[in-house]
Amino acid sequence: MDYKNIEQLLERYWQCETSLEEESQLRDFFLKGEVPAHLLRYKNLFVYQQVQQEEGLGEDFDARILSQVETPVVKAKRLTLLGRFVPLFKAAAVVAIILSLGNVAQHSFSGDDGRVLATDTIGKQVTAPSVALSNDAKADQALADSLAKINKVKVMQE
Repeated sequence: MDYKNIEQLLERYWQCETSLEEESQLRDFFLKGEVPAHLLRYKNLFVYQQVQQEEGLGEDFDARILSQVETPVVKAKRLTLLGRFVPLFKAAAVVAIILSLGNVAQHSFSGDDGRVLATDTIGKQVTAPSVALSNDAKADQALADSLAKINKVKVMQE
């Protein structure tokens, strides 16, 4: 076989256009002893299959592979009744904490007798709404005084 044909087959081989017969021709060419120097770099590629078939796996192949593969030991985890209810206990604890915080927040905004506290901005003291409503006269007087002060300031600016 001439070297030009082999070079053409190699070009087609690298482009994945060769048939099985042409690939066997390439293998046969590289298996024989005489290979030109410029094609020597491809020899190992085509000779590899033949060398591996001759070498084989060996008699102790199965033993070597089985020694490297460990059989996994699966242990069953025993769940007790308490262990099954632990997530439920956690959820109940979260709900209890949220309700407790809500109760504390509610009591911080209400008085001892359960009424909602209102802030008296004029007197700067905290009184219950019922007390604020009973002191209508005081509130009206405070409002009138505030309006009078505002009117005096306006008059002075003019």
